[in-house]
Amino acid sequence: MKTLYLVRHAKSSWEFDLDDHMRPLNQRGLEDAAKMGVFIREKISIPQRIVSSDAVRAKSTAVLYLKELGIPEERLELDPRLYDFTGNQLHTVIKSCDNRIDRLMIFGHNHALTYWVNQYGNKIIDNVSTAAFIAITFDVDDWSAIKKGETVLYVKPKQLN
Repeated sequence: MKTLYLVRHAKSSWEFDLDDHMRPLNQRGLEDAAKMGVFIREKISIPQRIVSSDAVRAKSTAVLYLKELGIPEERLELDPRLYDFTGNQLHTVIKSCDNRIDRLMIFGHNHALTYWVNQYGNKIIDNVSTAAFIAITFDVDDWSAIKKGETVLYVKPKQLN
């Protein structure tokens, strides 16, 4: 059994004239990411591998989630392939995961996440919200063999207010 945790980066700031890759989180994003980390702490088993897009907003979201999950930041891997908006590179990263890993957590971007969860989960999600968390389980032992799985959790910050 493989479990995939997907997190869309939290709300980012457009306040500064920066390259898209460098945009930070805004205040709401900082709050939502921490709040979501607190919420899922009791809902999931700790991931064995954690990978994030190297974009500032995704990495910052990951760091805030991990702090609330009690996971050292040193466990976070950055992968530039996850700065992906189509889902192709996200797909590659997931399917190439080491099979000794049963629980993988990825921090990434839309539209890649929405596309991916609708292709591989069993619940349609119109748009994965910022800072949202999705858990999908797959009844396989090999990441490269995943097909349609079961979406066991989808929660977004607005549900926690």
